[in-house]
Amino acid sequence: MKQLWCALSLMTGSLLFTSSASADTVSSGALLQQMNQASQSLDYELAFISINKQGIESLRYRHARLDNRPLAQLLQMDGPRREVVQRGSEISYFEPGLEPFTLTGDYIVDSLPSIVYTDFKRLTPYYDFISVGRTRIADRLCEVIRVVARDGTRYSYIVWMDTETKLPMRVDLLDRDGETLEQFRVISFSVNAQVSGMMQNLAKASLPPLLSVPNSDKANFSWAPTWLPQGFSEVSSSRRPLPTVDVPIESRLYSDGLFSFSVNISQAGTASSDQLLRTGRRTVRSEVRDKTEITVVGELPPQTAKRVADSIKFRNAP
Repeated sequence: MKQLWCALSLMTGSLLFTSSASADTVSSGALLQQMNQASQSLDYELAFISINKQGIESLRYRHARLDNRPLAQLLQMDGPRREVVQRGSEISYFEPGLEPFTLTGDYIVDSLPSIVYTDFKRLTPYYDFISVGRTRIADRLCEVIRVVARDGTRYSYIVWMDTETKLPMRVDLLDRDGETLEQFRVISFSVNAQVSGMMQNLAKASLPPLLSVPNSDKANFSWAPTWLPQGFSEVSSSRRPLPTVDVPIESRLYSDGLFSFSVNISQAGTASSDQLLRTGRRTVRSEVRDKTEITVVGELPPQTAKRVADSIKFRNAP
């Protein structure tokens, strides 16, 4: 009887723990979704530093909504003036020594970490959102939440979110060993209607013309990966000639809504060889198989990129 009681107690405790962990994931996921909404709806200004393996950058980011469309500006504070301006779905780049140009997009990818703009509802089946507690960043009380993939095949995030405005105050990208690859850290910020007033001139400014992107050939490929990390699906595919040689390269782009990578297939050349390179969050894994070069490029740990490359199967000779 005593053994039965112990077994029932253990089962009950396990169920309570599972229920609590599930509720914590839902609650933390809801907070992260509020961060997404606040970042795209409030009028605010952030002064922050961006730290990665290449160095430290000091930047200022302003965001407002005018006539129900986003207006944003990213400015590099040190060195040559680099500026990125978003107006609606058009994003214009101004770089020293280059002709200004405009691309279409939903947000400035060079600014806040991409996790800020993520649809966390989509990530729920594949990621755990773990509340770590509260602390202070930039003299603000923040919720601290970890974002970890359940299958352990990719990087993770730690997010510090202002409890009042829900804006991100700090975001760390960690590798699988817990080493910090990138850090976004707010130094000072303000949320008020004056920000939209400071950006009125941008709303009327003449922006550079939209850059046209050449169309790619659409085709059915004779290859595909037989393994992908959980939650990843194909976003697009293309066939384009390489810039310097008349050899086509076939590409498939995959994303899970937070990270992305591409698989590229081309004819192997005399200089082709097995290679592995990681710079910050980006990994390049190349291998040569049967006179074909397979290259995986993207936001994956080296071990995961290798596993994807090894899983490529051909229906017939490419």
